[in-house]
Amino acid sequence: MSGEDARSDADESPRLSGAGRLLVVVYAILALAATARSLVQILTKFNHAPLAYSLSAVAALVYILATVALARHHRPGWHRIALLTIGFELVGVLVVGALTTWAPQLFISPDAPNGRIESTVWSWFGMGYGFIPLVLPLLGLWWLARHRPGTQSVAGSADTAAKTDTEHNV
Repeated sequence: MSGEDARSDADESPRLSGAGRLLVVVYAILALAATARSLVQILTKFNHAPLAYSLSAVAALVYILATVALARHHRPGWHRIALLTIGFELVGVLVVGALTTWAPQLFISPDAPNGRIESTVWSWFGMGYGFIPLVLPLLGLWWLARHRPGTQSVAGSADTAAKTDTEHNV
């Protein structure tokens, strides 16, 4: 593919703006935070709480994939990947949140003093991250529903209609 073809493809792909761009930024931040957290946990004390630390790694992978899928949601296949990834994230937050609330013994570190509960990004519905892990997938799914490929938002439809009218009047 020549440089001209690449520019043409880039010009035709819609750019994220507003809420979409903010979602990608927040997902990227959580991807970095969850990746760093899980790497430190796994490399330094995995044997203390393997379930909790493995779940942190799963959360990191989910946030990385969600970030990429949201950024590319307008390309074939990526919208579906974003929906599936963010749907999985929501289920993960709800399940891990419920388990840490009602079955915390699953997350107790036998090696820690006083049997301390080891947390994950999704523990207690994301409480350690200001409940962002609980709210974010809801916002992501809402945004994806409003920005399906092949459809335009209300503002996008008005812009297209105005442009079409202008072109016909010339």
